[in-house]
Amino acid sequence: MDLDELVFHPWTVQGPRTVPTFVGGEGSHIIDIDGRRYLDFSSQLVFTNLGHQHPRVVAAIKAQADRLCTLAPAHASDVRGEAARRIVEVAPDGLGHVLFTTGGTEAIEHAVRMARLYNGRPKVLSAYRSYHGSTTTSIHLTGDPRRWASDTGAAGVVHFFGPFLYRSVFGAATPEEEGERALAHLEQVILQEGPSTISALVLESVTGSSGVIVPPPGYLRGVRELCTRHGIVHIADEILTGFGRTGTWFAADHDGVAPDLLVFAKGVNSGYVPLGGVLVGDPIHATFTERPYPAGLTYSGHPLACAAAVAAIGAMHDEGTIPAAARLGADILGPELAKLADAHPAVGDVRGIGALWTIELVRDRQTKEPLVPPGATGIANAPMAAFTKACLDRALLPLVLGNRVHVAPPLNITDTDATTGLSILDEALTAADGFL
Repeated sequence: MDLDELVFHPWTVQGPRTVPTFVGGEGSHIIDIDGRRYLDFSSQLVFTNLGHQHPRVVAAIKAQADRLCTLAPAHASDVRGEAARRIVEVAPDGLGHVLFTTGGTEAIEHAVRMARLYNGRPKVLSAYRSYHGSTTTSIHLTGDPRRWASDTGAAGVVHFFGPFLYRSVFGAATPEEEGERALAHLEQVILQEGPSTISALVLESVTGSSGVIVPPPGYLRGVRELCTRHGIVHIADEILTGFGRTGTWFAADHDGVAPDLLVFAKGVNSGYVPLGGVLVGDPIHATFTERPYPAGLTYSGHPLACAAAVAAIGAMHDEGTIPAAARLGADILGPELAKLADAHPAVGDVRGIGALWTIELVRDRQTKEPLVPPGATGIANAPMAAFTKACLDRALLPLVLGNRVHVAPPLNITDTDATTGLSILDEALTAADGFL
């Protein structure tokens, strides 16, 4: 019996699957049960920022397991405190405390709860092209089609359009116009909804799995100013982008923005043990020095996860991981993906920053019709299925979402491996071209 058949899998139709079974990993590669090595160009779900089996992180988990495997969150913990210290040190100014969770979607839930308790307002704003998680509040905040099946329209969420020049809803011709018009639109949404009713605005500093959309310079500063002016809590969702993915510690750093709350997970410890959290701004933290915060998690600040975070952040400092990610994007991924766009008619757009890029596939470059429609399955998804098969046949593990191929290798990938992965993408894109 295939043991995989006993597992209920998220985001997919249940039933027998034809997928590799992975049993090991090393650096930028993951190894299947037959010993075949795959180049991981996805960092799994964009979280193995330090690759697989980084020796420093693995050693830290082992050492902590020998000392103390688990501890309830009410108790003080040396490793939990050290993890918080290291996270606060690299965070934007004014974020002086950490609430630990076991993942990103829980962190979103808690950030929104904190904001609502802080200012007593009901509504929360989020962008249409966004993904914030799959629990009740976070799935309502999500703006892309993954929300539809669970959306009751009753969570106090109001969506707005963020800047996206390739598919601009504002008729903009330049990044500057797109940013200005997106801010004007957001201000109108705030005014029409009533600023006094809006508790928080949740925004990915760079849109991740919903399209890898890098905001124009100044947009995040404009959002921050609108939030400050109207007393709205600015929650930065850095679950996917935090800890070096975009070439800075946090994507908000590109615009010099300090949010009121910052949500993280994934790259904080390269995903080796589940860990997420909320960096809490000083004014919000102060309100809970006078009253208890009415929520918690059994595994908040789990010692094994925190030990992994301490080691991972230390490794990032010592190994120059953040500047390496910036160089990877500027010198290798960006230029080489642009060449692929020129060579393949199915490529409508290439965009990204640092070690986070996407290739958007279309049927027609002029109309920008997606190569497959949202939520496509079966024959409708044949072009992306053919592309994925072509990658796997060549031992490349891609991240395919809708009509997009996300390019998100480990931040410390070698230039040779990065070039190999891009060459395989070049070959696999020919399969997508065949459906035009």
